[in-house]
Formats: sequence, C-alpha cells, structure tokens
Amino acid sequence: MADSTLWWLLAGAAVAVELLTGTFYLLMLAIGLAAGAIAAHGGAGPSTQLVVAALVGGGAVAAWHLLRGKRPSEPPAQANSAVNPDVGEAVQVEHWGADHTATVRYRGANWTVVPFGGTPQGPGTYRVREVVGSRLVVEKV
Repeated sequence: MADSTLWWLLAGAAVAVELLTGTFYLLMLAIGLAAGAIAAHGGAGPSTQLVVAALVGGGAVAAWHLLRGKRPSEPPAQANSAVNPDVGEAVQVEHWGADHTATVRYRGANWTVVPFGGTPQGPGTYRVREVVGSRLVVEKV
C-alpha cells in the first residue's frame, strides 16, 4: 500500500471519529493528515511526510484554539435570549418589597422579580436580564 493511501485512510478515520464525537479539533488533525498525504504524493520521504503532517495539524489545532479563545463566550442559558425568549422583555414594577423582591404580571401570570445587583432602584420599567427558576432577574431600563 502506498504511503499516500495510508495518510488518506487516517484522515478519513479522523473525520469519521470527529462525526461520532463532535470534537472540532479532530478535523484540524485530519487537515494535518491530509497534508501528509499530499507530501507523499509529492514524493517526500516518510520522515518529511510525518513532519509536514505534524506541523500542519498542530498548527491548525493551535490556530483554532487561539481563535476560539478570542471569541466572547455564550451567556448561560438562563441569560441567553436565543434560548430563553423572556430575556430582554420589559416588565413594569409598581413597588419593591422589604425583601428586595416585587411581584409583576407578565405573560398572564404573577412572577417574582429580583433586581440585578441586589438593590432595587424604585418603581418603573425594567428589562429581564435572566430567568432563574420562577424568578425574573431585572435591571432598570
């Protein structure tokens, strides 16, 4: 079996395992394995093929890790408007209780509201920042 065939089989296996596990880093390693196959097609020796595969695959993993680290992380589900449609909605608070909570009418039901940061800022319109259990955490608009 030719060296390039072995590299292509390894690259295909890495892609298949990635599809089963969902780890994107295996795709980066598969790129390195494909680079080893291309080096084999170009007539490079086994040690050169290995070095090319390691450099390209390792470089792709490092580049992906750096790019992924620079992106802002997703907010948790209770504060993510893509997951929870209540996040970002407005509620009207009439008065706050001594325990720093209020009850508001929202979506046809009574909800307990707690202020973000712990201290209420008086009656008015508040925006839902996150939903924790059956409580709406709000901040002043």
